Amino acid sequence: MTKKILIDGQSLTIEQVVLVAYGEAGMPKVKITPDAQKQVQRAADAVQTLLERGEVAYGITTGFGAFKDRVIPLEDVRTLQKNIIMSHAVGTGDMYDIPTTRAIMLIRANTLSRGHSGIRPRTLGLLVDMLNHRVHPQIPEKGSLGASGDLAPLAHMALVMIGMGEAEYRGEILPGVEALERAGLEPIQLAAKEGLALTNGTTVMCALGTLLVHKSERLCGVMDTAGALSLEALNGTPLAFDERIHNLRPFPRQIETAKHLRDLLKGSDFTRDYDPSNVQDAYTLRCMPQVHGAAREAIAYTRWVMEIELNAVTDNPLIFIDDESEEITVISGGNFHGEPLAIAMDYLAIALTELGNISERRMMRLTDECSNSQILPAFLTKKGGLNSGFMITQYTAAALATENKVLAHPASVDSIPTSANVEDHVSMGLTAGLKLRQIALNVEHILALELMAAAQGIDFRREETGENAKLGEGTAPVYALIREKVPFIEEDTVLYEYISTVKALVSSGALDEFVC
Repeated sequence: MTKKILIDGQSLTIEQVVLVAYGEAGMPKVKITPDAQKQVQRAADAVQTLLERGEVAYGITTGFGAFKDRVIPLEDVRTLQKNIIMSHAVGTGDMYDIPTTRAIMLIRANTLSRGHSGIRPRTLGLLVDMLNHRVHPQIPEKGSLGASGDLAPLAHMALVMIGMGEAEYRGEILPGVEALERAGLEPIQLAAKEGLALTNGTTVMCALGTLLVHKSERLCGVMDTAGALSLEALNGTPLAFDERIHNLRPFPRQIETAKHLRDLLKGSDFTRDYDPSNVQDAYTLRCMPQVHGAAREAIAYTRWVMEIELNAVTDNPLIFIDDESEEITVISGGNFHGEPLAIAMDYLAIALTELGNISERRMMRLTDECSNSQILPAFLTKKGGLNSGFMITQYTAAALATENKVLAHPASVDSIPTSANVEDHVSMGLTAGLKLRQIALNVEHILALELMAAAQGIDFRREETGENAKLGEGTAPVYALIREKVPFIEEDTVLYEYISTVKALVSSGALDEFVC
């Protein structure tokens, strides 16, 4: 495992965020590069120069939002920065889990490392030290409008830095100052611009989007495998995945998906060749490259957006220093507006919803003997009537797919004015991220249900194909792994524990080596 991740505000990757978010205690360590340290100090010095000159600069010597025209006396500048942290820490709802919190801290440290925010190296260093010592602020999930950044949740992060709020440390929820003390750290007194620099930006929605891109990429691989296993259980044909078909409609990820399906099914004795009496399958089997491929396009777009945002400077105002003249310019703009992320996450939410929809419909075919031409028994059970078999598992999949359709309504098309109508258009980007997270979780469960049903169907097919019949090169190891955890269901039994077990295989990455 990588022992150290260097951040400079320009080169952070999604893979590094995932590594820091989910890494074990002590690994990997995060460190700011020396060049970035110099840039940070340079901007902090520029802030002090502005104060000494008595210049009016938004958020440095003025209030915030609708109070942008209220000039703050020099002696109150430090109080102003503390006040923004305290007054903005008004989040609500459940707390972010530790991986998401760590992603938030890392991304915020990275954007501040770019050296346009005016924060001092020692203040930025405390944030990095908290990350490395695993002091995790308690950050409520809700309260951000996604413009002026994620103010409320980031304020909760910053509270711990000034010795307030609460933090998780070694499994305990402690007062912020105590968590710092146990980790050998001390709270800091904020200087000019620092409260604004810590709270103003798209960091929380970016953290959610980054982790969910990674999860979605994993889900697509599992989705192909579940679909291929279902196709085998239903005696489907891989002819629809022929390379020649997809080259005539050259969407890159449609072509990629078709190839993946061919690879998964290679050598299978459970699929049928050309049959003039049964020339094509239902859309949920035949059109997997088109549907799964379209979802992959949405994931790729969202990855592109998040990779840019990871290394963007998204607070306001921004400080620019001319390399030759050393002239300092403070410019107010709108990089804190989360619209690019909100639209991308809404797009991805729609794509994942469609993956859940097609998976649930394949499960319907597995359980409905009329839809599968009696290839498989009703509800995948031997003694239907006495046993319900997989009947109600399809209900659960249908319920989750329906919930996803409701959640897929885009948050980014909504806006509500705030701050006395100064902030009169907002992105709702964090809401988009929270909805996307729930959709992804629901899809993981739907996939687990399909995988269980497909494995059950394969066992019934063996009565026809014989015990020596081979599954595809890619589906065989996945089937075997499922059967290690879940037996063939001979008669009705309690299923929810099996469902949780298979869902854990989907979400943990245990299937990655077989499906990617």
